[in-house]
Amino acid sequence: MKKLINKPEDVVTEALQGIAAAHPDLVRVHTNPNFLVRADAPVQGKAALVSGGGSGHEPMHGGFVGMGMLDAACPGEVFTSPTPDQMLEATKAVNGGAGVVHIVKNYTGDVMNFDMAAEMARGEGIEVESVLVDDDVAVQDSLYTAGRRGVGTTVLMEKIAGAAAEERRALKEVAEIARHVNSNGRSMGMALTSCTVPAAGKPTFEIGDDEMEIGIGIHGEPGRQRMKLKPVHEIVEMMAVAVVEDIPYAKGDEVLAFVNGMGGTPLIELYVVYNEVNKFLEGRGVKITRNLIGSYITSLEMAGFSITLLKLDDELTKLWDAPVKTPALRWGV
Repeated sequence: MKKLINKPEDVVTEALQGIAAAHPDLVRVHTNPNFLVRADAPVQGKAALVSGGGSGHEPMHGGFVGMGMLDAACPGEVFTSPTPDQMLEATKAVNGGAGVVHIVKNYTGDVMNFDMAAEMARGEGIEVESVLVDDDVAVQDSLYTAGRRGVGTTVLMEKIAGAAAEERRALKEVAEIARHVNSNGRSMGMALTSCTVPAAGKPTFEIGDDEMEIGIGIHGEPGRQRMKLKPVHEIVEMMAVAVVEDIPYAKGDEVLAFVNGMGGTPLIELYVVYNEVNKFLEGRGVKITRNLIGSYITSLEMAGFSITLLKLDDELTKLWDAPVKTPALRWGV
C-alpha cells in the first residue's frame, strides 16, 4: 500500500486540519467530536443543512460546506458512519432558529445515527426534518444498506436545497425541495479498480486487469455484474439505459447530467464519458441543460465513474444556478 499519510489512525483528523488551514474564510473545524460548519454559522433565520458520512468520499461532504450548500458536515472515519453525538453537536452549532434539515444517504449506519441525533435535537427544542437519498439504480439491497444506496444525487440535493435555504425558505419547504430532487435523480457507478482503506492496508476487493465491475457502490460494495472491460460507449450505454429507464426519463425532458469520477479517474476520461452520455441522451430526445463533470463523490483512489441524471424544472434549474461558495463547488460569487 502506498498512501500519502502519516499514520492511518490520524488521516481524518489531519485532513480536517488541512481543510481548516486552507479555507478559514469558508469553514470552521471542530474536533472531539469532529464536524465542520460554515464560517458564519449559525445564520439566524435560515433553515440549516447538515449532512455527513464516512470519510474517503472527498470532497463530499466537508468540501460542500459554505454559502449556498451545507451549513455543517460530519465526517466519520474512512467508510464508517459518523456518530450521533457528532451529528447532534453539528446540528446545535448551525441552528439559527429556523430548524435544521438532515440530508442522509441511505446506508444503515448513517440512517440509524442521524435518526438518533434528530430525536436528541428535537428533545432540545430544535425542529429537524430528515431527507433520505436513495438514488442508486444498480442494486436494491447491498452490504451497507436496506433498499437503494444514496450516491451522486446527494451532491445535487445539497446544492439545490442549499440555495432554497439561502433564500430563507421555510424548513419544510427546503426539505420538500430536497425530496423532490431525490424523486427525480437516478445514478449508477462502475469501477476499474478497487480502493484501499488506510486502516485495512490492502485492496477492498480483487479485480482483474481486464475486468470491470458495473453497479459498484461508493464503499466498494459489489455491483450488478463483473465483466471484461469494454469500450466506453458500450459501458455508458449499459449504465445510461438502467438510469434512464428507471423513472423513466422521456423525450422532451430536460436534465442535469453529472459525470462523477470515483477518485482515480483522469478528467480527460470523464469528458470522454460525458461525450457518450450526451450522445446517448440526444438519441433518446432528452436534453442536457446543465452539467457537472469531475470527482465530487469519490471512493478514495478507485478508478471508475458514475452517471447521475436529475430531471429539471424551472425551479430546480434556478436553484442550481444560484450562487455557491464552498471549498469544492463555487460559482456566481
